[in-house]
Amino acid sequence: MFVALAATVAGCATSPVDYGASLSKQDRKWASPECQQARMEASDYDAREKKQPGWGTGVFLGPYGLGLAAAIKEHQQKQRKLFARAVHLRCSSLPLPKELHSD
Repeated sequence: MFVALAATVAGCATSPVDYGASLSKQDRKWASPECQQARMEASDYDAREKKQPGWGTGVFLGPYGLGLAAAIKEHQQKQRKLFARAVHLRCSSLPLPKELHSD
């Protein structure tokens, strides 16, 4: 279980807000209403993710704790990737980076 948790944490996806901020503001898509909506949704997701209880609350004690923590972390990483992908598609004219392709 430790290996799964370590592998999940090691592959952390960038925050969709940070990813959006890294895109070129000179791109013709950047000022579009679709891009603004995607950045707002990414920001809302980021805020919700930060409001979730911390990992140190003792919720993950017991025989299934590490597996549960790993599953939650994996789900968060997938959500971050989906939001970053949406931001890229709506805000950038560049091809989709390999790391944002669907699994």
